[in-house]
Amino acid sequence: MHHSFSGGHRRHAFTLVELLVVIAIIGILVGLLLPAVQSAREAARQTQCKNNMKQIGLALHMYHDTLRGFPPGWMSRHPDTGKAYWLGRPGWAWASQLLPYLEQGNVVDNRIDFEKPILDDIHSEARKTVIATYVCPSDAAAPTFVLPPGPMPRPNYNAGYQSTLVAKANYVGVFGTVRMLDAGCPKGDCEGNGTFMLERSMRFRDITDGLSNTFVVGERNSRYSPSTWIGVFAGAAHAPGRVVAVAENPPNSNTSPAFTFSSDHPAGTHFLKADGSVALVSEQIDMQTYHALCTRSGREVFGEY
Repeated sequence: MHHSFSGGHRRHAFTLVELLVVIAIIGILVGLLLPAVQSAREAARQTQCKNNMKQIGLALHMYHDTLRGFPPGWMSRHPDTGKAYWLGRPGWAWASQLLPYLEQGNVVDNRIDFEKPILDDIHSEARKTVIATYVCPSDAAAPTFVLPPGPMPRPNYNAGYQSTLVAKANYVGVFGTVRMLDAGCPKGDCEGNGTFMLERSMRFRDITDGLSNTFVVGERNSRYSPSTWIGVFAGAAHAPGRVVAVAENPPNSNTSPAFTFSSDHPAGTHFLKADGSVALVSEQIDMQTYHALCTRSGREVFGEY
């Protein structure tokens, strides 16, 4: 018996054109999906970054409750006179003082002697210790960086400084709105109009603008300038600017000196207020408002930001 298959259906393979169309459609879908995924990831990173600052705020309040004030911006004395000196020793910064209040007491107990300079050999491990709470996930830089030597003051007390590997941090104290050179730092005063400065501990009562109206800590991205939680390294480049910042220009401003405030967030830069809350500040913030928020006792009046 003869069977005819003329009425059957034959399965055709994809033509090259059809295959290319499918690939193009997949490419378009991936192109649409990737920005959404990246946006969601950055939103999660930004939330973690904000939570880090809230933890820092809580630690500052616990420190204040215990010692009746915030930690000094950095602890630094002249090697000869023993008086406050912005590029002296031991150099430990405000963030190093908060470690026991961030469940990092073991770092202090095992790796740090606050009576000895940062550059003492016993601190070789401490200098490279990365504290997760001090790192913003949006910052893509490596967890450590090399801190190079800088121009030396005269007389040169720190000639022996050599490039040093240190742990990064993305949160720096608010020195105020006046540059350090204009705030008397070379002469020893070094008193900014913000909250963190040389050898001086601010109390709540010193913040007369109000705790909810005063920024005390802000973000800094490593692309602008790497910073550290450790302190001021005598002899290093821009040493005080690694732990505190001056709000001379708006966050992320291209015209700013490197050691101001910055972030990689698309919507702005986080700032911690003295009351423990966190605000996101736009790059377009009014400068009068911005400066009012970065001073502790200016008695300024400002609107929304």
